[in-house]
This record gives sequence, structure tokens and C-alpha cells, in this order.
Amino acid sequence: MRNLLAGIHDFKREGFRSQRSLMERLAHDGQRPQIALVSCSDSRVLPEMFTQAAPGDIFLVRNAGNIVPASGGDAPGEAASLEFAVEVLGVRDVVVCGHTHCGAVDAILRPETIEGLPTLERWLLSSQETGKIVRERYAHLHGDALMRVAVGEHVLVQLEHLRTLPFIARRLKEPDFAIHGWVYDIKTGEVQVYDVDQGMFRPLAETVS
Repeated sequence: MRNLLAGIHDFKREGFRSQRSLMERLAHDGQRPQIALVSCSDSRVLPEMFTQAAPGDIFLVRNAGNIVPASGGDAPGEAASLEFAVEVLGVRDVVVCGHTHCGAVDAILRPETIEGLPTLERWLLSSQETGKIVRERYAHLHGDALMRVAVGEHVLVQLEHLRTLPFIARRLKEPDFAIHGWVYDIKTGEVQVYDVDQGMFRPLAETVS
């Protein structure tokens, strides 16, 4: 904690200077983020870092497991944040970003590891489809290989949940609106993007012309 407090003082004294004009403009004109991004709360995952985003570029929604509860669920906070981003701020791209070594996905696959944590258990119940898909399709995999496919399938489940939100379903009928699935590799810094046409996650470098 002491290091972080010292960092705040250093930022105010030195680091903020390079951003002053940008922050003054954002304060005056308001925010116009390029994307809305649903990310895991994992402290190792910093979307602003691996996208090299500036303040105002990303409207970020974070929670344990980068989960988007389906429409009508018991946790409307994520939907409310995304609704604001899409309907008020005019965001045209919504990203769900999972990551390797995800404790939430591991807990979905092995629920016994979170026994005695009732709030977390209830939260992860909103994405039990991930566990069902993994058990049915990937019983032959183990260890890191299993976790990698599970993380990807988990992202795809959240994209399906996104499509159930009325404001997302309505916007998806518009040609310039899209939703995207990403997986960030903590160890390598690589980002894989879900290719709808290929039905698979591919390294970002292969999807950018």
C-alpha cells in the first residue's frame, strides 16, 4: 500500500504533466471511448497496458471472470454499465476479454475449490454453461491444454449472454456495431481474437491486415 500511495504523489508531481492537456479536454468535452471492454478483475490483467490505450479510449467493466450475466439475471450491474456505454456514449464495439491462468474459470471447472464462498459460488453459477461445454467436448484434455480451451469457451459463453441483452440485440442489426471475443495470455502478452468465420481463436497478428 505504501508504494502505491507514493506512486500517487509521484504521478501528481511528474506523470500527470504529460497528460494534462488530454485530461483537461476529457473533463471539458466528456468521454468518447473507442470500445467497451468486459475484463476480469485479475490484478495481472491490465487492458490499458496491453492495448496501449490512452485515458478515455476504453470504457472498462471488470468483475471476477469477465462475466456478462444473461438478460434477466440477478446481477444487472454489468448490463447497466454496458447499456450506458452503448446507448449513451455511442460505443460501437463491445469486447469480452478473458485471460490465461484464470482462477474464475478454474473454479467453474472445479467448484469444490470455492466451497465456503457462497457469494462467489452464486456469481459463477451465471456461467455454468462453460463447465458443461468443457465436460462434454474436451474430456480428453488435461492441465494447461484444458484450461486454454476452457478460457476460450468461457469467452464465447459471455458473447452469447451479450446477445440476450435487448440493447445489444437491437444494435447487432446495425452494420457498424459488433461484439468481439479476446483472450489475453498473461505469460506472453499475446492477444488472441475469435474469428467468427473460422470458428476459432487466432493470434491478433493473423487477423489484422
